[in-house]
Amino acid sequence: MKKFVLLHYGFEKPTPDIMAAWGKWFETFKDNIVDNTGPFIGGREISKAGSKELPLGRDSITGFTIVRAGSLDDAEKMAQGNPYISSIRIYEVMSR
Repeated sequence: MKKFVLLHYGFEKPTPDIMAAWGKWFETFKDNIVDNTGPFIGGREISKAGSKELPLGRDSITGFTIVRAGSLDDAEKMAQGNPYISSIRIYEVMSR
């Protein structure tokens, strides 16, 4: 099995319905979850130009989930049921 990172994008103030939908989604593939982190509560971007605060919004990365799956297609199938706010990006983790 390969590892994939699911980056969660978008922020809305959590409601009981949103939290229940996320809990239900995580339950559907809990045996494939390696790590789950979030929601993020803000951050800072550092670059050669300096640093700037990152407010939460529809374009923010708000968390990530690392899953085990046989392929990118399999990881996408897991992500499709996610109650995402804006989108999810999936990246395969290169094995060493």
